[in-house]
Amino acid sequence: MSAARPAPTITVVGLGPGAPGQLPEASRRALLGADRAFLRTGSHPSAHGLGHLPTFDRLYEEADDFDQLYRRIVDELVAEATSGGRVVYGVPGSPMVAEATVTLLRAETRVTVEILPAPSFLDLAWVALDVDPVASGVQLVDAARCEVEVAGRTGPFLVAQCWSRAVLSRLKLVLGAGDGPTSAVILHHLGLPDEVVVEVPLARLDQALEPDHLTSVFVAGVDAPVSAEMARLDELVRTLRERCPWDREQTHASLARHLVEETYEVLDAIAELEAPFGSESAALAAEHLEEELGDLLFQVFFHSRLASEEGWFTVGDVARGVHDKLVGRHPHVFGDVEAATAGAVMANWEAIKSVEKGRASVTDGIPAALPALLLAAKLERKARSLGIPEPSVEGRRCRLAGLLEDLGAAPSEDGLGDVLYELAAWATAAGLDAEEALRKRSMAGREEIVAFERGRTSTA
Repeated sequence: MSAARPAPTITVVGLGPGAPGQLPEASRRALLGADRAFLRTGSHPSAHGLGHLPTFDRLYEEADDFDQLYRRIVDELVAEATSGGRVVYGVPGSPMVAEATVTLLRAETRVTVEILPAPSFLDLAWVALDVDPVASGVQLVDAARCEVEVAGRTGPFLVAQCWSRAVLSRLKLVLGAGDGPTSAVILHHLGLPDEVVVEVPLARLDQALEPDHLTSVFVAGVDAPVSAEMARLDELVRTLRERCPWDREQTHASLARHLVEETYEVLDAIAELEAPFGSESAALAAEHLEEELGDLLFQVFFHSRLASEEGWFTVGDVARGVHDKLVGRHPHVFGDVEAATAGAVMANWEAIKSVEKGRASVTDGIPAALPALLLAAKLERKARSLGIPEPSVEGRRCRLAGLLEDLGAAPSEDGLGDVLYELAAWATAAGLDAEEALRKRSMAGREEIVAFERGRTSTA
């Protein structure tokens, strides 16, 4: 039985950071001495001194996206290698720095990959920036994934391959979220006669020059941990929709039940916060609330992901919308409106909301599916916000007593509704939460039932 033939070898060489004079001699010899040599692109300056070696530039126009482009390059290289002869593949900079085709090649089982190292643009960048990357903790990220990667960094970091104005515009938006930087350093054509290293205001990041594949951006630091975690969660939901059979089947309607359940679990967690501050119970309650709020937040991201797949809106649009709405409804904070009391704030809120929504009544938009006691309390608050006279405490007591007497004489659903509504209205006027009060009493009743069951079991 003959031994299996070894996998063909592809030798990957780096063309160096840019200028033809920075092309390593070993890379030159390997490319010019190969049976078949290919360059990923002929647009890299060092490629100009290598004669007319074939490139994969034609695929840049044919491919729908970069993932497809890199996959096709790898497939063609593997096909060349398996047909026989030595294949050498030249890539800009270093084969081991931000080179997706090399990552794919190294994962290939059909070929063996040899790497011939070379300097990368990073070596020139550290000199131009006067930065020690180890001491400064600089992180390298890919501009193609800046929405996720930049949002997840506090910096400093270097964003590589900012090859178009569109990429710079996306990067500008990401950096501008939250308390981001006010400026960034553009590094363009490092080591070439037209080298540019310039710090620009963030607002002009996509206007300062015409970028290409030899353009990078350095940012000294970003303080946006909230946006980082939100970006990670959004990416996770996207992945779940792509890879999880259950998540792929969900719709807005199918998720509605989960949204309600998660909301009530948050309410349960809030109820646990009554433990004394600083106690172990309080710490556990806070941890539970954090977890349940996370579950509820996941529902928001899930619905937003479904909407984005339909082209309606994204979770970023949701956040921006509620942000702008809250700013608009707080003119006493962000404008010149006076509102010294909570009542004045609510009156302003209702007036602004009515204009925004074009509603004829302050009751428009109140969900009819609210729990009944919550609905009654909300309607009473709406009445007070309009200035409808509120009955005196004695007046409410007399009315409630009369309603109870009528109910006792002739029990009816309508009569019971009158009593419950009046109780909810009185609770609202007294600053009490009728829904929460009944919930607590119900839980106490639950404990009474459990205690009875335990007692019966112990005497059996």
